[in-house]
Amino acid sequence: MGKSYTIAVLPGDGTGPEVVREGLKVLKAASKRYGFSLQLTSFDFGGERYLKTGEILPAGAVEELRKFNAIFLGAIGHPDVKPGILEKGLLLNLRFELDQYINLRPVKLYPGVETPIKDKGPAEIDYTVIRENSGDVYAGIGGIMMKGSPHEVAEQTMVYTRYQVERCIRYAFEYTRTHGKKARGLSDVNTLALVGKTNVLTYVFDLWERVFHEVGAKDYPEVKRDYYHVDATCMWMIKNPEWFDILVTANMFGDIITDLGAITQGGMGIAAGGNINPGGVSMFEPIGGSAPKYTGMNVINPLAAIASASMMMDTLGEREAAKGIEDAVMYITQHKVKNLGAGKMGYSTSEVGDMVADRVASA
Repeated sequence: MGKSYTIAVLPGDGTGPEVVREGLKVLKAASKRYGFSLQLTSFDFGGERYLKTGEILPAGAVEELRKFNAIFLGAIGHPDVKPGILEKGLLLNLRFELDQYINLRPVKLYPGVETPIKDKGPAEIDYTVIRENSGDVYAGIGGIMMKGSPHEVAEQTMVYTRYQVERCIRYAFEYTRTHGKKARGLSDVNTLALVGKTNVLTYVFDLWERVFHEVGAKDYPEVKRDYYHVDATCMWMIKNPEWFDILVTANMFGDIITDLGAITQGGMGIAAGGNINPGGVSMFEPIGGSAPKYTGMNVINPLAAIASASMMMDTLGEREAAKGIEDAVMYITQHKVKNLGAGKMGYSTSEVGDMVADRVASA
């Protein structure tokens, strides 16, 4: 037996526990197939706990989570809890406290999955967005003055330090070296492109652009560098997604373009993401929400959660296992599941998980 990994499991709300169950099923099959072991510890953080106790994260929870190799998250969002409470108190809190300063979002169209983009397929829609995850307007710098009056003022400020920018850009260059199209045999060059708005946000993106070129020229000369305005990027994501390899961008722009990317790859039901701390504990999750109306019906699509489990193993260094899981997901989308919608797959949630796990074990 190879390495052993400690995984904190946060099933969360709604259908989160159902998709996590299938992700763990596939991970266990991969551990047997590829020779590593898993030590799983489950936590009940989420809406139900909050409604019972008034507590989102108990004292010491963050420090306890730091001890794990990774976190596997289902979904957060409860119909009886006001929007924003759990998202800020749990998701954003964990991202900031665990310094998960990278949001990693592959935009990859799997075989057999429909895209709304005409005449585009898996060969064209295959790139990754690296979103800075700790700064920007999400840092909470700002406030409201004279609220409710005719003179009310609201301010929320985009703020970045060079330290935040440089560590994100260095991660992006390293990721491009190992996961760019040349690294995957799809091109003769690995390309990292900065997405920004240098013509309007002249202070913040002057910093981003300078650091991008300084770091790239000095330490990553073999990686081709490019730049795209964010509005042009949105157009090209629809018109020419094949132009992209690896994109790096700031927090707010990344939040927007990754959801656009998700719909081009077939929707939230297949999109996976990771909140990465390269030197600490990272958290992996399906991008879709908790879908509470489908809770307990065993009809929700688990493939995004399974794909996020693949990302987790890749980040932990189990590249062969990660590829085995992703290949199994692609086999299922090409040959079995033709509709990713809840209740429309032709199979139950657990049956889809069984098929992927069986493929991982036997391929």
